[in-house]
Amino acid sequence: MNFGRIGLPYQRILTLRKLVPVSQRFPSGGVNQGLDAKEFLKKASMAHGVTGYEFLNVAGLVKEAMAGLVDEVRQDVLGNVIGVRRGEGPEPRPKVMLAGHMDEVGLMVTKIEEGGFLRFTGMGGVDPRILPGHEVIVYGRRPLPGVIGVKPPHLTSPEEVGKAHKMEDLFIDVGIPEEEVKNLVKVGDVVTYRRQVTELLGDVLAGKSFDDRAGVAVILVCLEELKKYKVSADVYAVATTQEEVGLRGALTSSFDIDPDVGIAIDVCHADMPGVPESRTSTMGKGPALARGGNIHPRVYEGLEKAAKELGIEFQTEVAPAATGTDAWAIQVTRAGVATGLISIPLRYMHTSVETLSFGDVDKAGRLLARFIASVDASFVKELRTWI
Repeated sequence: MNFGRIGLPYQRILTLRKLVPVSQRFPSGGVNQGLDAKEFLKKASMAHGVTGYEFLNVAGLVKEAMAGLVDEVRQDVLGNVIGVRRGEGPEPRPKVMLAGHMDEVGLMVTKIEEGGFLRFTGMGGVDPRILPGHEVIVYGRRPLPGVIGVKPPHLTSPEEVGKAHKMEDLFIDVGIPEEEVKNLVKVGDVVTYRRQVTELLGDVLAGKSFDDRAGVAVILVCLEELKKYKVSADVYAVATTQEEVGLRGALTSSFDIDPDVGIAIDVCHADMPGVPESRTSTMGKGPALARGGNIHPRVYEGLEKAAKELGIEFQTEVAPAATGTDAWAIQVTRAGVATGLISIPLRYMHTSVETLSFGDVDKAGRLLARFIASVDASFVKELRTWI
């Protein structure tokens, strides 16, 4: 990536990537000593990388996590982290691509107001209703902690009470004088939520950017599980970029890889009050396997079979049209790719308290590995002659 074009000096990038030290990322001493996927997910959640700026530090974290699980790791021009695990047997081997996006929704500075207050806009699907009171980090010349402020109710007119705040009415306060703000912050600098992961009862976690760093965690569980199997296929594990603004990383990486089978791992809406049951999956009841036009029937059947063989509980996600996930980009790459989608039920999507059951992540990774172990030349041939 050409950092100069976005106004971020190389030395500053190195500084930003050190925000989550390796010793804090993997307390056990590194992924080569054994993957702790839950700890990875917690660290990845608290890392930063708003869509298009994944290099801030989440990409480095993912790269380190993959290193002990694949034969090689690289990054492409768009910043996708691509790990390659070569299969057994003679070439050409089937190619299976796994995709989980590592970007998160966030904000971008649009104006520096008098007094040093920062106006902003959203990057990705940001809901302005949830923003007031949020702690954030502004990525200026150095990372600056801030808070999103809004006019208090005591000073709000009767006409305004009860109305949802518009994004243009909100501002970020970094607590320093205007001149200092102007020296440290420029229009176009990005902003991420600042949030610790909260462990609720059982295996339930709440935090930011589980959409879709949970998908990346599934891929890591899968790569660890693949050690138990004899695998014919070459596996391309991709932590994609810029999914939240148009599936861009999946478009370019799948074109490059040209896989025979592509599986996207993302999140779906979990059960919660006020949401129709038909539009949700149940958190803690296993991953959801999508069915619909975006999904190749044989891939769905293979995932379903793998889950049943392992005795893993799963759910069905109805996807009658484009899924809005990396699966859509992968499916229509080149001459088309046989594609599947595994989803982790998630509550409060695109907030900083996204909530999931880690057990669903673990189950998804295990069934995915079992499916990959079944992909051989005959399976690929069947994909091309299934009608």
